[in-house]
Amino acid sequence: MSRILNIATYRFVAIADPAALKAEWLPKAEAIGLKGTILIAPEGINMFLASAETTVRSFLAMVNDDARFAGLDIKESWSDEVPFKRIKIKLKREIVTFRQAGVDPVNSPSPFMDAAELKRRLDAGEDIVLLDTRNDVEVEKGTFNNALFWGNRNFTEFADAARQHIGELENKTVVSFCTGGIRCEKAAPFLQSIGAKNVFQLQGGILRYFEDVGREHYTGDCFVFDERRAVDSSLERSS
Repeated sequence: MSRILNIATYRFVAIADPAALKAEWLPKAEAIGLKGTILIAPEGINMFLASAETTVRSFLAMVNDDARFAGLDIKESWSDEVPFKRIKIKLKREIVTFRQAGVDPVNSPSPFMDAAELKRRLDAGEDIVLLDTRNDVEVEKGTFNNALFWGNRNFTEFADAARQHIGELENKTVVSFCTGGIRCEKAAPFLQSIGAKNVFQLQGGILRYFEDVGREHYTGDCFVFDERRAVDSSLERSS
């Protein structure tokens, strides 16, 4: 049996009419038998899809034809079964809920650090604060060695936790990280807005780090939000 292609991707980009985009995409996704979840909001899109490789790539090719979504950074992994029951496209206020006014990843992003650069700096023993912006359940599955975690149970609690602990980041180089990068696109600019000076976001998150450089400096697996529950550093479903 052919293996199933799983993809995760997102983009912060202005969408004037999210409902119209849903009306365009949903029938096309249903017609080809695509499975997964797509979130659409005025600030962008967030996708988690899984099906036969030809099905997924066909849909992504259609998405890529829209200039707003051309060249998406796509994280790929494989599984023996489809970890979704059907396709769902949901309209949201935010593609990742944060509820903090003034955070604008579209027009005011924070700088990125890619996986290779982070590994190089960690290998060299540089003093870097690795800040885990995920929740406690995710962190329990695995995280970077010596990562800083403020105990938030969900991402909406991160802002209050950051305000309480911002002094811990004074005069530090900070690399924020999450599963695929989307939460850090809000967390990093927010940290800058409350006083952190040298903040980066890990480009592509843990999944891209696993894909590009492997497990080094990381212990455990990576929690994912589908029926697989977690993947290991080879991006396979963990036992």
